[in-house]
Amino acid sequence: MTDAKKPFYVLGLTGSIGMGKSTVSQIFRDQDVPVLDADQVVHDLYAHGGAAVGPVSEAFPSAFKEGAIDRRALSTCVVGDEVAIKKLEAMVHPLVSQRREQFLKQCKLEGRPLVVLDIPLLYETGAEAHVDAVAVVSAPAEIQESRVLARPGMTTEKFKAILSRQIPDEEKRMRADFCIDTSVSMEETKAHVQALIQALQGRYGRQVEIA
Repeated sequence: MTDAKKPFYVLGLTGSIGMGKSTVSQIFRDQDVPVLDADQVVHDLYAHGGAAVGPVSEAFPSAFKEGAIDRRALSTCVVGDEVAIKKLEAMVHPLVSQRREQFLKQCKLEGRPLVVLDIPLLYETGAEAHVDAVAVVSAPAEIQESRVLARPGMTTEKFKAILSRQIPDEEKRMRADFCIDTSVSMEETKAHVQALIQALQGRYGRQVEIA
């Protein structure tokens, strides 16, 4: 039986595109900290048999390919179209929230003292309300840009369009409780994350209300 008095701390992890959040997220996993990746949840929802395939394919037929949602085709449908983006979010966000609650419930039952919610648009969607503290992953703008433009299919115009929907890095760093710099060496980044884990484990965070 799980001890209800055991600490349960929920850390939100966020960062703008190209800041190295996926790398930091993996470091947490390597340290045996459970991580729920919101992007992976969405990927699963769009995959064959995923809960979002039906409604999204009905709204954006050109994104439906071979029984699943093609994310690149979907991006073409919505990037730069605020109405389309809001329509998509209204369908997908509730499903992501449901998966998050399932994850938190399972981790709490397992007695995990610390869990991470990896949410790219954490501040943009108000998801900070679901965590005890926020860690933002950051790097200088020139490093961010070089990383993003090196991605297959990425263009300067698309990069700017994505940034326009994200809260500026400077504001995220001001609002966050912790900042993880990925412009340093991998060893330094790992050490920073490990120190953060040690500082947070054992704390009594807000008791998350889960059914």
